[in-house]
Amino acid sequence: MRFGELIFATFVAAALTVSVSLIDEAAAGTEAFMVTAGSTSAPVGHVEFCKKRRSECGVTATRAKLMTLSRARWDELLKVNAEINRRIRPVSDQDLYHRDEVWTYPVDAGDCEDFALLKRKVLIKLGWPASSLLMTVVRDIDGSGHAVLTVRTDRGDLVLDNQIEAVLPWYRTPYRYIKRQSETNAGRWAAINDARVGAVASIPR
Repeated sequence: MRFGELIFATFVAAALTVSVSLIDEAAAGTEAFMVTAGSTSAPVGHVEFCKKRRSECGVTATRAKLMTLSRARWDELLKVNAEINRRIRPVSDQDLYHRDEVWTYPVDAGDCEDFALLKRKVLIKLGWPASSLLMTVVRDIDGSGHAVLTVRTDRGDLVLDNQIEAVLPWYRTPYRYIKRQSETNAGRWAAINDARVGAVASIPR
């Protein structure tokens, strides 16, 4: 096993012990919310996705809205994240489509961005505002591109991921955050100012 894989495996094992108390910690912390730094380019795959589904890539709100994270909504996040991670088989775009950056809703297999897109779609159907569910691009511990779903709540920005079963505050994940969808327009993207030291190697205590 490579060093990076060992670190990630250790991280996943620790993350699975996380409970709602960690979300309480996030609510009180200064890092609870990501800081964005102006508009940036959308990922190529999302641009193509929006050409096919224009109705899903327009204005989502006149003002950004944080979802109130009740116990019921927290349980909903856990259920949706676990169910989609269980049901969809992780397969790269190259293996599925013989090309990179294909963003779509998966049926039974898909890449990381497909997991995130489906989770977003399901949560919107459950009543979550689209402006609080943001596709997000990160760098993992090996420096590779990866996509997750950021969920904006009154307790901070949480992350739904296909590589980690736990739903975590963004700063507790082992990633460097690059950019995410705009809170008010699903077709636009904003850069993320991730200035944390050692962000890609952090492991929950």
